[in-house]
Amino acid sequence: MLASLRSAVLALVLALMALPAQAFETSARAAYVLDQTTGTVLLAKEADTPLPPASMSKLMTLYVAFEALRDGRLDLNEKLPVSEHAMSYGGSTMFLNTQDRVTVEDLLRGIIVLSGNDACVVIAEALSPDGTEAGFARYMTQRAKQLGMENSNFVNSNGWPAAGHMMSVHDLAILADRLITDFPEYYPLFAEEEFAFDGRAPSNTRNRNPLLKLDIGADGLKTGHTSDAGYGLVGSAKQGDRRVIFVLSGLDSVAQRAEEAEAVVNWSFRNFVERTVATAGTPIAEAEIWMGEKQSVGLVPAEDLTLLFPVLGGKTAPAEVVYQGPINAPVKAGQQLAELVIKPEGLPEIRRPLVAAEDVREGGFFVRIMTVAGIVLNDLLDGSLEAM
Repeated sequence: MLASLRSAVLALVLALMALPAQAFETSARAAYVLDQTTGTVLLAKEADTPLPPASMSKLMTLYVAFEALRDGRLDLNEKLPVSEHAMSYGGSTMFLNTQDRVTVEDLLRGIIVLSGNDACVVIAEALSPDGTEAGFARYMTQRAKQLGMENSNFVNSNGWPAAGHMMSVHDLAILADRLITDFPEYYPLFAEEEFAFDGRAPSNTRNRNPLLKLDIGADGLKTGHTSDAGYGLVGSAKQGDRRVIFVLSGLDSVAQRAEEAEAVVNWSFRNFVERTVATAGTPIAEAEIWMGEKQSVGLVPAEDLTLLFPVLGGKTAPAEVVYQGPINAPVKAGQQLAELVIKPEGLPEIRRPLVAAEDVREGGFFVRIMTVAGIVLNDLLDGSLEAM
């Protein structure tokens, strides 16, 4: 028997009440908001359009540096030399010179808190495959693609305006998610509000992230600004057990960036709520079994299924269980057999795996004979088998 795509409407989830989410009206040219806890995309505006990222692209330099620290290719206490090329950058800097040898830890803080263009280049030249910033930028692009960032291309390490240096807000959100998830030991650096390096730049000691001082759970990550890119921010905030990641790009001023960022955080936490719609190990549907000792097996979530929904009630959220079936025996408990597809209005489709609730062994000789006999009988009734 050929397998076919089976789906069943799931009454349990249909009983959930959810109104369409009210989209956040942003003035940003591009925006992306992700509820990291549930993986729900709350807002996507020009999300995959490559745009100049300005200093927000420094997050990629930081990711590569954190990987090098993890792999032992860098050490926090290691001191790195400053080249003339690194010293040549203007804009926001640590005011490094070629007489300096700076610890990796100070360079990281210089990038995160002070947005130091020169600090990025020192790190880049230390890790570059060919010792140059351009070579490091090519490596950044390659590594970004491996991380799923399909709309990113780097020409330098710091976001200095350059033709072809582009990132999408979706890619920046992917990068923020990976920084938080992959390097929790370094993530607290993003919440530091001040770093006075060697007393050199009294006018550049404060973190430009406007949310850190607001007591709304904000703890990262990076601002950016150039004339072409406008004002942007890759931010994250945690309230209770929920974390939200957001990216704004192309705003008109420092003030507008601060207002939009705070509004996005408040909207994300106030207008959506987590709901546990199914518990681990509790069957919510059944899948047909072929040639097994049982004709079906229960489908269960492998872990508690907690989803994000708009807070207002009054309308159903349709859902289906989808699988290729009937499923050939034997089946092992915990084996993924199906997907639960939920379609809350106003939010992207949500897919979660469902697994077998128990083992189902292959049927014996009698089961096989009866199964074949049933197929023959059905073909006879359908007129597709001629009597000899």
